[in-house]
Amino acid sequence: MSSSFIDETMIEAFVYETSQITENLEQLVIANEKSGTFNEEAINEIFRFMHTIKGSSAMMMFNEMSTLAHRLEDIFYIIREDKTVQYDFTILIDIILESMDYFKIELMKIKEGDPPDGDNSILLQKVTDYLEVIKESDCYYFKARIWFKKDAEMENIRAYTVIHNITDLVEEVVYEPKDIIENDNCVSLIQSNGFLLAVKTIENEETIKKYLDNTIFLEKLEFEKIDLDEFNLIDSNTKVIESADEVDTPKKLVEETRKQESSVSSKQSIISVQVDKLDKLMDMVGELVISEAMVTQNPELTQLEIESFEKASRQLHKITGELQDMVMAIRMVPLSTTFMKMHRIVRDMTRKLGKDIELVVLGEETEVDKNIIEKIADPLMHIIRNSIDHGIEDKDERINSGKNSQGIIRLEAKNSGSDVQIIIKDDGKGLNKKKLYDKAIKNGLVNSPLDEMSDKEVYNLILQPGFSTKEEVTEFSGRGVGLDVVAKNISSIGGTVIVDSISEQGTSIILKIPLTLAIIEGMNIKVGNSRFTLPIVNIKESFRPKNTEIIKDTEGQEMIMVRGLCYPIIRLHQFYSICTEIKEIESGILIMVEESERSCCIFADELLGQQQVVVKGLPEYIKKSKQIKGLGGCTLLGDGSISLILDVGEFNNLSNVSK
Repeated sequence: MSSSFIDETMIEAFVYETSQITENLEQLVIANEKSGTFNEEAINEIFRFMHTIKGSSAMMMFNEMSTLAHRLEDIFYIIREDKTVQYDFTILIDIILESMDYFKIELMKIKEGDPPDGDNSILLQKVTDYLEVIKESDCYYFKARIWFKKDAEMENIRAYTVIHNITDLVEEVVYEPKDIIENDNCVSLIQSNGFLLAVKTIENEETIKKYLDNTIFLEKLEFEKIDLDEFNLIDSNTKVIESADEVDTPKKLVEETRKQESSVSSKQSIISVQVDKLDKLMDMVGELVISEAMVTQNPELTQLEIESFEKASRQLHKITGELQDMVMAIRMVPLSTTFMKMHRIVRDMTRKLGKDIELVVLGEETEVDKNIIEKIADPLMHIIRNSIDHGIEDKDERINSGKNSQGIIRLEAKNSGSDVQIIIKDDGKGLNKKKLYDKAIKNGLVNSPLDEMSDKEVYNLILQPGFSTKEEVTEFSGRGVGLDVVAKNISSIGGTVIVDSISEQGTSIILKIPLTLAIIEGMNIKVGNSRFTLPIVNIKESFRPKNTEIIKDTEGQEMIMVRGLCYPIIRLHQFYSICTEIKEIESGILIMVEESERSCCIFADELLGQQQVVVKGLPEYIKKSKQIKGLGGCTLLGDGSISLILDVGEFNNLSNVSK
């Protein structure tokens, strides 16, 4: 096909289809690796995958990809057709995964508009050498032609007896003429041309020839060794005697055909949509939510009581809510694909480090917004790598400490209100508080005594930039880059990271992430003439305090005691230098907010009410400003005014007081 006929749509379809195949194939291979062999279903599936990549790559003129896929297809053709072939399973696994890595790199180039020009010569040679090895397996092929004595009679029955009895010695028999039982004319054909048969067997030449030499009424025997290609040529023109295992083949074919028809039917009910179109649709729904609020909360209508307008407003709100829910549901993606990728990381690292670790995945069907999926892949990878390298001990060390030699990493996702919790837990040696604290002191990260810090405050030190307790720099760690990336990426999507550990029992890291970034439930508050919005999920309670309940610490920080616990108070009018008449604590309201198990109280003039708000990003100059803190975004209210969305986590960090 000329390159002029390959348009952007074809490239997108190719990248999407091939990416799906490589991901599925990688997981299929890793799943079968545990059993130590490929079952028949897996062999057929891999063969089909390679056949698809070969054909589509050739059509797109990506010849290097097509050639590699063709070689892999040849390997699995032999394994599929010759069930007795001997092959090294471990080497084959490595070859497939290495090939998938090559395909992924090339697909990334194609996706970004670059040519897939990766050098696959070394990998292709490795695949070719492996193909030659399995071609020379211990399975043999023989061809024989038998002539019966002239007075034998019933040559077709005698020929059938030969092939019926030889099935105990061979894996497969093919013969000519094809219909020796059904067609009486076969007798004359056998008399004139002899009876041709070919066998596939693990028995040696002497055994098979000796058996045929003992044929009753044998006049003459021609016998020779042949190769697989010649056997397949005979096979394509003759009838095959099926083994007992193959008696149900027609039934299996019918069932497989039904499955394929069902699959095609289900695929026809699904269409692929470009991601940017979904993003645009979500933006439009966000604008619709704002427009609805501007209509239903129009200040000019607040004093009017119009029953028909109220009824229409409720109907509009209902339809807008349902539309929003539907669009958000379309954007929701299960975590399964992201979770399954972690199996590859565990496999590769454990082999290189010589550890025995099993990854247990739970709740992979949990769904989150597709934009969030993209943000959590790297954090998960860093945490898993950290658990393997730092957390879980070597086999000997685990046995000496009374543990099972195999370590366990548990990766679990579950819904928690409007958030999703992703829990990564290992059964390793846990975190050493003293070691963490000493490292933090050395790096100037803390100045408080160890006995004044809670366990979780100490454990959270590992999320600081440049923090690493690994003394030796290896391929996987020790460079001071790792879990700080986790904290940064999760924070960028409005999530939090919680670290906990028990010495000699293991470490758990919990990622709390929102279901979506686009639309949130917010509480609007007023400070002077300014408006702010607090995410409802962060609000614990609101109350009006008394002056007598306010206390100050040694540094002059205002605090309030609530049910035996002290919480810092942040006055928004002071924090942002806003003019307001509400300065007395009894005249305003305190809103207790919480994130990452840390709480503080925010002082505002009054609550304006709850509302769904569309999150808009802040301008770059505000994001980069070191003077402006505590803001996570902005939104447009129903009256057309702008409300700033407060970042509760940053306020808690600024207060620097634990719950």
